[in-house]
Amino acid sequence: MLPTIDAWRAEGVGFGRAVLLRAFGSAPRPAGAALLATDDGRLAGSVSGGCVEGACFEEICQARRSGRAKVVRYGISDEQAWDVGLACGSTIDVLIEPELRPELEAAARGPGGQIVVTPLPSGSPGPLDGPHAPASAVPGAPLTDLAQPLRLLAAEALAAGRSVVAESAGEQYFIEIFPVPPRLVVFGAVQEAMPLVTFAHELGYRVAVVDARAAFASAERFPAADELLVGWPEEVAGRLRLGSDDSVAVLSHDPKLDEPAIVAAIRAGCRYVGAIGSRRTQAQRRERLAAAGLNEDELASLRGPIGLALGGREPAEVALAIMAEVVAVRHGAGGGPMSGGR
Repeated sequence: MLPTIDAWRAEGVGFGRAVLLRAFGSAPRPAGAALLATDDGRLAGSVSGGCVEGACFEEICQARRSGRAKVVRYGISDEQAWDVGLACGSTIDVLIEPELRPELEAAARGPGGQIVVTPLPSGSPGPLDGPHAPASAVPGAPLTDLAQPLRLLAAEALAAGRSVVAESAGEQYFIEIFPVPPRLVVFGAVQEAMPLVTFAHELGYRVAVVDARAAFASAERFPAADELLVGWPEEVAGRLRLGSDDSVAVLSHDPKLDEPAIVAAIRAGCRYVGAIGSRRTQAQRRERLAAAGLNEDELASLRGPIGLALGGREPAEVALAIMAEVVAVRHGAGGGPMSGGR
C-alpha cells in the first residue's frame, strides 16, 4: 500500500490504520493484515476479506477524532459481529490506530527482516474467554529496550514470518513482522517472462531478470523488475547470491544459459527451480545435467515442464501457471506440472 500512502500524502489527506492482531478459528487474512482509511472515506487494504471493513472504518474515524488507539473484538459470539456480518465464523481482534506511526512506515519501506513491538492499549481483550490484560499505551518500543522473554518471542516470530500477540510480565504486546520479501529470479528475458515479472511483483516478490542479451533485459520490457542483470549465469552468480528463500524460473530455451542457471540454483538450495521445455527437452536436459554432476536427488528437485497444469498456451497463461506453482511450493501445497510440455 506504499504507493497509495504516497498518493494520499501528496493530496494532504489524513488517514488511520486498523491491523489484524489475531484470529480464533478460521479467518481469510493473517495476523498483520492492515486496512487504511482516509478522512474523506477512502479505503486501502483489508483485515477480514470484506466482513468487518465498514465497522473498522467507523472505528478509525473515531480514533482520528479522539487520538487514541483501541482493540476491537469481532466474533460470532458478539452482537456487534452479527451487525457487521462476520461470515467466516471466526473471532478476530483488530487494533485501531489514529495514524500510521513512523516506525511502522519505516519498517514497511525497509529491506525486510524488521520487527515493531507495540504494547496494546489498556483493557485490550486477552485470549478468547480469558481476562483482559492491562498494558501501557506506549507505541513502538525498540527491541533492545524489551525484556529478554519478549525479545526471544520477537525473534521466534521473525523466524516464523508471522505477526503474533505475546504476553510478558502480565502485559500484551503485538509483535509485528516485516519479513524479507520472497525473491523470484528469472533466467531468460523472453515473452513469457514479461507477465511473469508483473504477476510476481503484484504478489509481493522481489524480482531479478537475467539475460545475456541487453536488448532483452531492458527496463522498457520489465518495468516491474527490481533488478536487471545482463550476463551469463556464471558472470552474475556473485551478484545474485542465490539462496534457500529464492525461487528460480529458467525460461530462455538456450542450454548455454538454462543449464548453468539450473545447476547454480539447485546447488544453492533454492526452494523452487523450474525450467521451461517439453518433456522430451526435459529428458535430454536431465541427461546433460547428470553428466554435469547433478545427482538423482538434485535432478528430482527440478520442476520441468514448468508450471501447474492450467492448460493455457499464451505467454500470460504460461506465466500464470509458473507463478501458481511458485506460490504453491512456497506454501507447501505441492502442485502438478503443466501438461503438454512448456
